[in-house]
Amino acid sequence: MLVLRPFIRQVVFRAARPHFIATPRYSSTLAEDVRSDSTFRIPLIDFAAYKQATSLAEKRRIADDIVNGFKEVGFVYLTGHVIEPETVNRVFQKAKFFRLPEETKARLAWDDPKANRGYVQVGRERVTTSMDAAEIAVLRAKAPDTKESMEIGRENHPTFSNKWPQETEVPEFKQTMLHFFQTCHEVHTMVMKSIALGLDLPEDFFDNKIDRQDHNLRLLSYPPIRTSLLLGDGQARAASHTDYGTLTLLFQDSIGGLEVQNPHTKHYQPASPIPGTIVVNAGDLLARWSNGVLRSTLHRVVAPPATKINATEGMTPARQSIAFFCNPNFDATIESLPTCTSTSNPSRYPPLTTEQYIVGRLAATYS
Repeated sequence: MLVLRPFIRQVVFRAARPHFIATPRYSSTLAEDVRSDSTFRIPLIDFAAYKQATSLAEKRRIADDIVNGFKEVGFVYLTGHVIEPETVNRVFQKAKFFRLPEETKARLAWDDPKANRGYVQVGRERVTTSMDAAEIAVLRAKAPDTKESMEIGRENHPTFSNKWPQETEVPEFKQTMLHFFQTCHEVHTMVMKSIALGLDLPEDFFDNKIDRQDHNLRLLSYPPIRTSLLLGDGQARAASHTDYGTLTLLFQDSIGGLEVQNPHTKHYQPASPIPGTIVVNAGDLLARWSNGVLRSTLHRVVAPPATKINATEGMTPARQSIAFFCNPNFDATIESLPTCTSTSNPSRYPPLTTEQYIVGRLAATYS
């Protein structure tokens, strides 16, 4: 049996100098650019302008940029965000969790899709767009995702508890993760306010639908792997998939590997790491809420260039990332918003709750 041992590098999430991340000017619109792979881009948006706005008109300008990014691409880069690089670095440094002995991590194993908490070993998950458990099982057996993860939910849940390593095993792990969880929730709330404005809704429309923090913080480790193991049909570090909730906040290391499908050409394009930014993408439930106006776009993680180890074989470097999967309250009913439907564009989706959708997807995804 192949054993993939994690190699944890020191990851530094740098705050880029302002002139490196200034919003670029384009002579063409985003809608025009994304129609061709040669000009495809993921918009870079300075979210500080929204937080610092002193009028609704100023907020609306940034809100329109964000909504337009989700309409055309499904992804945006946000800079000027409220999360300090030092805060992100502390979370990356706790990736030493993955160095723990296998038996220690196994004690914290993920075991319930409703809880969605705990350690997921390499090969147990197989992300896909399919919702059929039998089909996913076949895909998992043929080409499992070559990653491991640690899943963390809100700490004050009345039924489910997080699975923490001992303080002696990874000092300050719990404290660091809970602080980051709360920080990401606050970013989610602010971005959802901007989306509400961009969809012609009151700015606080989503507030009481996302306030229970039914989110999922995921630490991801992609161990080094021989290139020959990634050559099989459908094999990738993480296969093509969409995310389930409202938004995903993604923090990347410098290795990269994230690719986004251009919705207009169906070809994959790199979402290269930009220092000091958060990659934000719309999930399935936000797409359903907006009646398909906002895109939940396919994406995947592929192997970066490998180091050659002999004439026929290479070794890919390790990769780390942090994903914060933002969700509506689990009892929230997701139905098409009134500003996204009309007599000529009726609702495409039947109403359902967050829990019905997400738990169903998770139950099918994991072995």
